[in-house]
Amino acid sequence: MTRTYEAAITALNSLQTNYAIVEELRKSVSRKEMNERSIPETVEWLERIGYKPSDLDSLNPIHVAGTKGKGSTSAFISTILSQYTQSEAGQSTPHINKVGLYTSPHLRFARERIQIDNTPLSEQKFAKYFFEVWDRLEEAAKSAGQDPTTPGTKPQYFRYLTLMAFHTYLSEGVDAAVIECGIGGQYDCTNVIEKPKATAIASLGIDHTAMLGTTIEEIAWHKGGIIKSGVRGFSAPQAPSAEKVLKERAVEKNTQLDIIAAHPDLQVGNTEVKLGLAGDFQYTNASLAVAAAAEYLRKTGVAEISESVMTEPLPAKFKAGLEKTRLGGRCETRYEKNVSWYIDGGHTIESIRLAGSWFAGRIQEDSSSSDVATMKPRILIFNQQTRDSTALTRALHETLSAALGAEVPFTHALFCTNVTYKQAGYRPDLVSMNTNADDVDHLRVQKSLAEAWNSIDPHAQTQVFGTIEEAVDFARDIAAQERKVLQKDEAPVMTFVTGSLHLVGGFLDVIETKPYSENA
Repeated sequence: MTRTYEAAITALNSLQTNYAIVEELRKSVSRKEMNERSIPETVEWLERIGYKPSDLDSLNPIHVAGTKGKGSTSAFISTILSQYTQSEAGQSTPHINKVGLYTSPHLRFARERIQIDNTPLSEQKFAKYFFEVWDRLEEAAKSAGQDPTTPGTKPQYFRYLTLMAFHTYLSEGVDAAVIECGIGGQYDCTNVIEKPKATAIASLGIDHTAMLGTTIEEIAWHKGGIIKSGVRGFSAPQAPSAEKVLKERAVEKNTQLDIIAAHPDLQVGNTEVKLGLAGDFQYTNASLAVAAAAEYLRKTGVAEISESVMTEPLPAKFKAGLEKTRLGGRCETRYEKNVSWYIDGGHTIESIRLAGSWFAGRIQEDSSSSDVATMKPRILIFNQQTRDSTALTRALHETLSAALGAEVPFTHALFCTNVTYKQAGYRPDLVSMNTNADDVDHLRVQKSLAEAWNSIDPHAQTQVFGTIEEAVDFARDIAAQERKVLQKDEAPVMTFVTGSLHLVGGFLDVIETKPYSENA
């Protein structure tokens, strides 16, 4: 096997679990049994590549869970800590060597998941560490008398990347690792971490019900599983019943859990700090990040941060970190000549409402009154392949209609699959086997969404596409036609891309790989 980045992605994709196998497994193995296997199995995988859980202590991890905002919170923490990676000139104060950030899913490239000092691993380093883990697992299989090419000798996709992240950070001398949970917390494979420096739980909502349960209390129990004895925990404000569960979990671990109110410098509308991530809801995530980062700095002795940091003016380095934070696909805006793209990967009821509120604000801010009055083209590109997509679109329509005082938030609603390109199919980093291929091929979800949208908003023109590329081309064509009709430079057509981070990742790949051309 060649040892290139492309070869690593091909091998990584082979570890994805086929949709049919996942469905069969759900029928044959109880949720309880699957959950309880997770941590012991991850410990065993760690041992096969030469580590034990206590080795992770040297990473001084900050462990982050939540339903919505955990990726943003993790990015804020990482960027704050990155301001402390160098000692001040002429001073010998302790400082952080390297900051690791492990998040999921990725947008365009798998290497985005494993970052050091807020930069994704290079293709060369990704391939290097990927194959080091691969080789160790194959050697372990051989030592156990197994054929290393058979199923079961390597973990599935997410767990493999988690092992690889730990191996990378230990090899690279990372001493501040921000680790975002995948699903849940209690049984998430990242929860092999035994002694984090702090834990943080972002806003909770209903998601991944097959694994976590259907009530906010059940979900809170799972997320609260990252709380550790002797480790201070922090949580964003939650529904009262969820807060009660989280506090009970902290009592079980004989530790402190602080519910973090908005920092005075991080109030919505406060110009004291301009966050690097758009959306009013990010102030909640930023406040949680401040509390967790402050605890890390206190515990490691890197900086003297007051216990009153949440009520006092923010240190300059905290402000700088919050303002420099970047995270693609979350309330992100991109501009072309004819189109303004508004992009958010919201994929739960709560997050789609937040994304809708953000987009409504941008409509009111970026549109002229004549745009609204004449109903200039406004386009939606949407997909959600694995959750209740119809409920998401209804929530989006309700949110926008309420905010805009209009029943027609979009003139065009485009529903596409997450397949990237018409000719080439998925970009290799974006291959997904955990969806029903037959549904994708026959556009079942997309046709159902178009039908549902027509019933909600019969005035909008709906279109169904087999690929993201075709939806982007259609939106660009609509915008170009609008420009020709007006025959003058008008504000670009507003297009909202949402419903899935997988959709957003493929979308970003399309517009960057295939930029707009007047002659296209």
